[in-house]
Amino acid sequence: MTTGAPVAEAARFAPGTFAPAPGRGRLGRMLLTQARTETLLTLRNGEQLLVTLIIPLALLVALCVMHVVPVPEPRAGSATARVFALAVLSSAFTGQAIALGFDRRYGVLKRLAATALPRWLLVAGRLTAALAVVAVQIVVLSVAAILLGWDVPLSGVPWTLLLLLLGTLSFGALGVLLGGSLRAEIVLALANVVWFLLVMIGGVALGVDSLPSWLATVVNLLPSAALAEGLHSAVVDGTAPGPGPVVVLLVWGAAAAALATRTTRLS
Repeated sequence: MTTGAPVAEAARFAPGTFAPAPGRGRLGRMLLTQARTETLLTLRNGEQLLVTLIIPLALLVALCVMHVVPVPEPRAGSATARVFALAVLSSAFTGQAIALGFDRRYGVLKRLAATALPRWLLVAGRLTAALAVVAVQIVVLSVAAILLGWDVPLSGVPWTLLLLLLGTLSFGALGVLLGGSLRAEIVLALANVVWFLLVMIGGVALGVDSLPSWLATVVNLLPSAALAEGLHSAVVDGTAPGPGPVVVLLVWGAAAAALATRTTRLS
């Protein structure tokens, strides 16, 4: 009577017997595939386009042309800085959270889990997709802002790109944290409420200087105010932001990404 060891040894196949080879794909390829899929789904979704492009573009035109809301001079530059911050907040946080929440509800994440996609790579793929969507937003909004009179300070372009990167990663991680841990209906309501509060009193629509001193102290610690204030320095003045906005964005982004990696659920 033979033992099981020789049988198990004989059952093995030489490498290259099967094509494509079974097993998990390369992490880099998985990340790019996940990010590309998420980006295309966002850009093809009419509701997402409303949040990511149409509303920011309409607000940019309104702030530059209409004088209902007080905007510091130069008006076009100040409006551009605020709308850039709004665009990042809308797509990286609100759109990301809602999309992830409903993906969980409809079982999309369970199917992704069956492909051996690690949880951290799911978070990284969505953040990469958020960066791609924000890049499209900024190109469209920049062209519109230039046509509306924005005088682009070339010295501020690198700082603008850095702040947009940090802001997208920070708000993207917060969006994944929210959408990956709560029920879809709660995510839908909470994401819109948070969006509205951050826009109105979070340093986006109104500058921190226009808020009461006690409220300004709190708002200065929020990523929305950090992004808006930093972008104002880069977009309007062409200067580097202070260390405060950069530190705030880094802390919020790192903390949210760490929590999102731990708390994101598949259902």
